[in-house]
Amino acid sequence: MTPAALRLKLTDLINTWENEVVEFKEASNSYSTGDIGKYFSALSNEANLKDVDAGWLVFGVNNKSRAVVGTDYRIAPEHLQSLKQQIAEGSDPTTTFRHIHEVEVNGHRVVMMEIPPAPRGIPIAWQGHYFSRAGESLSPLGLAKLDEIRAQTLNTDWSAQVVDGATLDDLDPQALDRARSGFALKHQNRIDADEVRGWPVATLLDRAKVTQRGEVTRAALLLLGKAESAYLLSPQPAQMTWKLVGPETAYEHFGPPFLLTTTQLYQRIRNIQLRLLPDDELLPHEVSKYDQKVVLEALHNCIAHQDYRQNQRIIVTERPDRLVFENAGRFFEGAPEDYVRGDKTPRGYRNPYLVQAMVELNMIDQMGYGIQRMYETQRRRYLPMPDYEVAGDAVVMTVYGGVVDPAYTRVLMENGGLQLTDVLALDRVQKGLEVPDAAIQALKRKGLVEGRRPNLRVSAAVAAASSRQAEYIKTSAFDDQHYADLVLKFLSKFGSASRKEIDDLLWDKLSDALSDAQKKSKIGNILTKLRVDGVIFNAGSRAAPEWKASE
Repeated sequence: MTPAALRLKLTDLINTWENEVVEFKEASNSYSTGDIGKYFSALSNEANLKDVDAGWLVFGVNNKSRAVVGTDYRIAPEHLQSLKQQIAEGSDPTTTFRHIHEVEVNGHRVVMMEIPPAPRGIPIAWQGHYFSRAGESLSPLGLAKLDEIRAQTLNTDWSAQVVDGATLDDLDPQALDRARSGFALKHQNRIDADEVRGWPVATLLDRAKVTQRGEVTRAALLLLGKAESAYLLSPQPAQMTWKLVGPETAYEHFGPPFLLTTTQLYQRIRNIQLRLLPDDELLPHEVSKYDQKVVLEALHNCIAHQDYRQNQRIIVTERPDRLVFENAGRFFEGAPEDYVRGDKTPRGYRNPYLVQAMVELNMIDQMGYGIQRMYETQRRRYLPMPDYEVAGDAVVMTVYGGVVDPAYTRVLMENGGLQLTDVLALDRVQKGLEVPDAAIQALKRKGLVEGRRPNLRVSAAVAAASSRQAEYIKTSAFDDQHYADLVLKFLSKFGSASRKEIDDLLWDKLSDALSDAQKKSKIGNILTKLRVDGVIFNAGSRAAPEWKASE
């Protein structure tokens, strides 16, 4: 907005004065960020309920006289704009001001904070609490208003909505050709490919459930829309972002048509060959760092299950050894592990219209097998399993492009018939994650792991076979007699030893798999056994022992 437009907007806000979506504060030189966050939550929720384009929090206007008096709140521009990040960190789901404007009125500085309405169906919280307005007062968001917001999307599919003003001319010709090929491949056993090639575009898209009686839907624009037609989906950014982090950095944004640009994003990823060399073999196993089908499956899942009402982009972060996929919205039904096993068939979707269109265009599987295939592919490539995490109101998936623990890779190479459940448990062992007791026992029975919680590790045989003998020796314990002999040898040479001297003698020789507390306890047990056997005695006190060898 131009300064003139901002002054006109301010005049309009003052004339209508405070209501549920506008709040004025004098805020002469400071104001609590926590209170700003509460107003952000309240005005955002009220803007949703009143169906207005924005709420406004204005600093520099006297609350009683309605006069513009100016404010010195965060004079430095970078300090003022940093408020956006502070609000984003405290809001849930993560959101912030649309704009923070500064405008001069009769020589007075006014700060106008433009607050977007809460997404349909999703109230905005500040520090875990929901706020609203009762007239000009700040108040908790009552159950009636909370239910009203949450009920907004119970029967609404964002992706199925017809886009006003959009026509078939807004769709990309190359994407339409790909859609025709994908549909023909999907239905090759039912419909002759020549028949599909002969259909008019309108017939194809209706049959593929991308359009509705020739009218263009949001799903159609996402999957097949021209790049320049993405504005029709505003305020949804309709974007996937590839970001490279590490020694080198880069990024690129990809918009519609997603049917084509998912492949373009994949091509930005640096996909070198990995050489996995088994012991006793001269020829290495070569696998690509990332499997194209796994990457596209993960990316298509992000598109299919994104919560588009949150107006966020899909982010793919490429790190030196992994890819991280992020999309807005929690798992709509069930948990990731339900789909990994292949025994979960989803009963519903957040975006059922979009999912159906992607199925018809041969982009995804509707029965929930896609996740299981990603895990199976990684297993066949001897690489770590993908990880899923629900972080805040987003789903984060990690696909590994390198070896985490060589011993794990060795197990997969030498045990081709290992069940996926065992591979999943072994994968958690190599990553130091919690593993169910039953899974640990199953791995131990097969000789794949050893040790005790929280220091589980790959078994001796596997560790040796994977050229990790030195590391294994560090994590494997000698028998107690070995340590007892070291104590007696020390006492024979020096005559006596304090507990600290014995700790110093044995500490680094004990297994690295033991915690500090476990090492201390083990040394104490060794000394107790030597004392009970009459081999050594304490010539000092209990608090300050002085150990000597018996005659």
